Amino acid sequence: MPIFSFLLFVFISSFTPGPNNFLAMTYANQHGLKRSMKFCFGVAFGFFILTSLCSFFNVVLLNILPIIEFPLKTLGVAYMLYLAVKILTSKSSTNPSKKDNKNLFTVGISLQFVNPKGILFGLTVVSTFILPYYNSYSSFLLFSLFLGIVGLTSTFSWSLFGSMFQKFLLKHNQLFNIIMAVLLVFSAISIVIH
Repeated sequence: MPIFSFLLFVFISSFTPGPNNFLAMTYANQHGLKRSMKFCFGVAFGFFILTSLCSFFNVVLLNILPIIEFPLKTLGVAYMLYLAVKILTSKSSTNPSKKDNKNLFTVGISLQFVNPKGILFGLTVVSTFILPYYNSYSSFLLFSLFLGIVGLTSTFSWSLFGSMFQKFLLKHNQLFNIIMAVLLVFSAISIVIH
């Protein structure tokens, strides 16, 4: 396997802006770093499950992908637009430890199954870098674990940014929410265009 190409693809895809990273930063800004870690762990676990499924069922997924691509894209874009509206209309939380009923771990897991960037990334990395070179279930699981850890690292990095600049972001909360919402809308539009 071309390790350098694999790592370059994985890290660029994981650390660039997308729904996981935008939401990680937003949750850290709204709820604090400690609480946003639940979301980050949810993303990591959800992505581990997703890439494991991509590995084990890659042949089936590739055969039916033309059939499910449009509904999957539509669902993902709709969810991203919904998240953009939620961010745009959210009020700033001056108390980051304030409890609400949202289970950020579950949100992080669920997002992976409607996140077109994550799904297409999983399919691409598995079909391009894993299946041509490895065929054991243990290697599939190890790569899935590695990709989950990379997902945790990338969302944590964005959460850390949101947390470090929390006072600044709270002061400019409306502008921050507008920017995050616009970036999510841009992500959704880029998925529709491509």
